[in-house]
Amino acid sequence: MSTPRALVLLSGGLDSATCLAIARAEGFETYALSVEYGQRHAAELAAARRVATALGAVAHRVAHVDLGQFGGSALTDPALAVPTGGVGAGIPITYVPARNTIMLSIAMAWAEVLGADHIYVGVNAVDYSGYPDCRPAFIEAFEKMANLATKAGVEGHHLAIHAPLIDLSKADIIRRGTQLGVDYSLTVSCYQADDDGRACGLCDACRLRKAGFEAAGLPDPTPYA
Repeated sequence: MSTPRALVLLSGGLDSATCLAIARAEGFETYALSVEYGQRHAAELAAARRVATALGAVAHRVAHVDLGQFGGSALTDPALAVPTGGVGAGIPITYVPARNTIMLSIAMAWAEVLGADHIYVGVNAVDYSGYPDCRPAFIEAFEKMANLATKAGVEGHHLAIHAPLIDLSKADIIRRGTQLGVDYSLTVSCYQADDDGRACGLCDACRLRKAGFEAAGLPDPTPYA
């Protein structure tokens, strides 16, 4: 029998890199998909290419969709400042409307072409910034929709959406990835990283990442500006 295939959404950040390592460890032939959606912090796409190579993805594709034309998020609209005052309550301005729905939809399309019955996504509902599309209810609903919307699904090839990090703390994610050999120095998490991938150290993503390494008792390999 051939090795089963899994498609992994790979942003270039810490969580998605861990997801790719988990999919590989669970015996899948992995394919990595990144999405250039108009994000201001494009250094993460270069990081995604490094991670895909380092973790042995069979192929890595970058899909393109311009969510920046709509604005509404500090990650896509240069007129909106990325918050640097600490992780607060509520849904922050760094939320990108429909981003995970669109990314999973593109992943669903490539997965069907590949004959892959598994999609991995690094969403997390513990150490995160309050995004509604990182919740278990969203993942469950998308999986149900995907199996109604695809030729493979209606013909009996169930598509499973895996979110193996969803109940883990950032420290637990880092420990798991370290055990699986993830080189986190290759990743970029910062919402406003410079062109060389150096992090600001102040945005929500930087604060959560830094706190995760501290809680895990591991050195933080992040280059800071």
